[in-house]
Amino acid sequence: MRVGDELPPLEIEITRTLIVAGAIASRDYQDVHHDAELARQKGSPDIFMNILTTNGLVGRYITDHFGPTAVLRRVAIRLGAPNYPGDTMVLAGTVEEVKDAEGAADLEGDDAAEREGDEGDEAAGKTVTVRVVGANGIGKHVTGTVTLTVPSGADGVGRS
Repeated sequence: MRVGDELPPLEIEITRTLIVAGAIASRDYQDVHHDAELARQKGSPDIFMNILTTNGLVGRYITDHFGPTAVLRRVAIRLGAPNYPGDTMVLAGTVEEVKDAEGAADLEGDDAAEREGDEGDEAAGKTVTVRVVGANGIGKHVTGTVTLTVPSGADGVGRS
């Protein structure tokens, strides 16, 4: 993987079930995430997705791409346009930074061949930062970055 690499987009249909199930799973019982009438009384056209569900979907997007051995180290997101039922959110990502085990920027991409014998040592892998944007029909729902560790030997491409 190299700086500038783009992850394949992931389309997620935003359904009432997804919104409500995500809110319940994250113990977010605010009525705007499950009761359409109360959401309208509070000025929203409908129920909308909570940040914890969005955070989980961003994590899924990254681990679907980099594989099950990837470890999320930091997820820093900000919400924008709400995700309402009936819309589609498209997640996209771009690799912003790749560092080797010592923390040095890896300008040449994957150098796993120089690390033979380090299999199983997670520190011998790469630390990758990916800029993520999730857009829906009314704008950008989520923007932010995800920093993860990809162990040595993990290919980290094409899993989506």
